[in-house]
Amino acid sequence: MAAHLSYGRVNLNVLREAVRRELREFLDKCAGSKAIVWDEYLTGPFGLIAQYSLLKEHEVEKMFTLKGSRLPAADVKNIIFLVRPRLELMDIIAENVLSEDRRGPARDFHILFVPRRSLLCEQRLKDLGVLGSFIHREEYSLDLIPFDGDLLSMESEGAFKECYLESDQTSLYHAAKGLMTLQALYGTIPQIYGKGECARQVANMMIRMKREFTGSQNSIFPVFDNLLLLDRNVDLLTPLATQLTYEGLIDEIYGIQNSYVKLPPEKFAPKKQGDGGKDLPTEAKKLQLNSAEELYAEIRDKNFNAVGSVLSKKAKVISAAFEERHNAKTVGEIKQFVSQLPHMQAARGSLANHTSIAELIKDVTTSEDFFDKLTVEQEFMSGIDTDKVNSYIEDCIAQKHPLIKVLRLVCLQSVCNSGLKQKVLDYYKREILQTYGYEHILTLYNLEKAGLLKPQMGGRNNYPTIRKTLRLWMDDVNEQNPTDISYVYSGYAPLSVRLAQLLSRPGWRSIEEVLRILPGPHFEERQPLPTGLQKKRQPGENRVTLIFFLGGVTFAEIAALRFLSQLEDGGTEYVIATTKLMNGASWIESLMEKPF
Repeated sequence: MAAHLSYGRVNLNVLREAVRRELREFLDKCAGSKAIVWDEYLTGPFGLIAQYSLLKEHEVEKMFTLKGSRLPAADVKNIIFLVRPRLELMDIIAENVLSEDRRGPARDFHILFVPRRSLLCEQRLKDLGVLGSFIHREEYSLDLIPFDGDLLSMESEGAFKECYLESDQTSLYHAAKGLMTLQALYGTIPQIYGKGECARQVANMMIRMKREFTGSQNSIFPVFDNLLLLDRNVDLLTPLATQLTYEGLIDEIYGIQNSYVKLPPEKFAPKKQGDGGKDLPTEAKKLQLNSAEELYAEIRDKNFNAVGSVLSKKAKVISAAFEERHNAKTVGEIKQFVSQLPHMQAARGSLANHTSIAELIKDVTTSEDFFDKLTVEQEFMSGIDTDKVNSYIEDCIAQKHPLIKVLRLVCLQSVCNSGLKQKVLDYYKREILQTYGYEHILTLYNLEKAGLLKPQMGGRNNYPTIRKTLRLWMDDVNEQNPTDISYVYSGYAPLSVRLAQLLSRPGWRSIEEVLRILPGPHFEERQPLPTGLQKKRQPGENRVTLIFFLGGVTFAEIAALRFLSQLEDGGTEYVIATTKLMNGASWIESLMEKPF
């Protein structure tokens, strides 16, 4: 059991156990010793549901990364390829299998596609002459992976690009499948709300899948009251802005992958007297970040400016606890102190780590460039000078700052102005191509197609209307003791989360005008429940809403939703699901065309 998955209203260990069971059943089909050959991208997500100990129990003796040419030598009976359904991976697998056949003793080959089998991939294996070598060809439907007690992700890195640029609905189908799995485990969700084209398609797929399974009536008492499906392109603004929560900044600066972060090791080296900084570690410090760690659960969603005071309070509490040992006189008192020691030492280690991380972040956030960039972002979001060429962006291009940083700012300006005037847009494009190279013309085309960087249509800027109606900009933000979700960006309230908040109370009827301006349809569907399963809510009991971001979500939005869940009179607790955990940089990068 993973304790951090069961702290909320919805016990996500149930989902984790279901996917672990499915994996165990497949491994047991392949009798005898096994080696797993991993598609490298899958190792991170798999680590969240199955540690090596579980694989070992089922006779997995060796693990390799999928690479061309021959497989490393392994004295095992079964070789299992665990891969995403990608054609380029099939070519590597065929190379591996053919070189094994020539090597000697016959092995049993198996292939497990995650999350779906693909006819195209099987055809490619057939064309390469190896399809018949596989005894088991199956799929492992790992659609939604539990990351934390209130957070699920598909970790589908190409989902946004597939949906909005390539009109490929594969990831939407996987999202619908994942939601059907959740309903099989946690009961039918009675009420579905949605905003956006992709949201509409996922809801339609779910309704169709439910019709196709009419034979089996779901008799589980529903855990979720509502499902809210939200398209990422309904709110293109939020991921472009720099997140200002502790977890958001760790992700912005160092990148969190599958709940792990790699940090520069110098800050974490134990300080010894007189060694003058010799023998500093060179390997990155890898830390796991989730709510299993008490201190991290407390500070992850705070605005970074509020983190320092929490850390210093914690330091005083911990040192006072260690001082208690001088007061322990009797055997009983000493015994009690010793029993608390492991917890106290873990707390001290955790505090040391987060103090080091906070220092690393502070080095960035106190720099002049960070301040200048943040000032420009906040001017755009509050509606100042969004319609003309920005001098800070010009300077960034002239000094050849990282291209992703420049694109993020230009896209932010475009979104906050409902598109740029043609001459402003042409100027930016020309400057970017001349400075960074003409191969980026494809990237600019992608950003335009996604609606991030575009000319203003009809000469009208709708953003001020949206900003005022949804109260997206708050001038007086209390970062230490927030009263509104805008604390996660020090002034800007994420549009996506504001929509969720208004849906919960007073309902979307109050913002019909804005919903019509935002892209895509908005809708509501009811899923009838069998008699006896209707929920009678107790007085004071909160509703549970599952909110699914199609196209990705940022840690700042997750923090804002957790803030709403914890409000005394909020009335709603949120569980968050998404196609991918992302930030502005990883999002823009996923839309960039790699130069050949």
